[in-house]
Amino acid sequence: MSKEQELGHEDQSEDAAPEDLEPAAEELSSEKEQLRNDLDEANDQLLRMKAEVQNIRRRAQRDVENAHKFSLDKFVTALLPVVDNMERAVGAVDDELREDGAVSEGLELTLKSFIAVLEDFHVIQIDPAGQPFDAELHQAVSMIQNNDVEPNTVVDVFQKGYTLSGRLVRPAMVTVSNT
Repeated sequence: MSKEQELGHEDQSEDAAPEDLEPAAEELSSEKEQLRNDLDEANDQLLRMKAEVQNIRRRAQRDVENAHKFSLDKFVTALLPVVDNMERAVGAVDDELREDGAVSEGLELTLKSFIAVLEDFHVIQIDPAGQPFDAELHQAVSMIQNNDVEPNTVVDVFQKGYTLSGRLVRPAMVTVSNT
């Protein structure tokens, strides 16, 4: 191709009518708008995914903390009858054995040590004698009329209750005054 032909070809492209460029400009503008919308949508999805991952991490962390905190639940529940039996044994020791002291003192020290170990593992004993009845911590076994105390006061405790890290493991079984 000669230089004149090349120049003539160039002149034709430079002389293109602005009307011919309008559809191409509109198409580019439309594509640009579509790309912006796609980008906004992708950013929105990314933010949602990040939030979901953060929620999953928090949930997993809370589940692990609860698993550690309450992993002793079944074990504690199995040990509570042992504590109850030791308390009954201490209460059943007659006066003759108390004077001797060795058996009685051994039982009391063992019970005290057992309860201290439970407390080290956040197992707290509920002994509500003389306190107002609380349906969330106590189970009323019976009601008696007792004019010496306020109504709905725990008069007698059949079985002490226990909590593990603030969560009820076993309610205290109690007798409540009704007058």
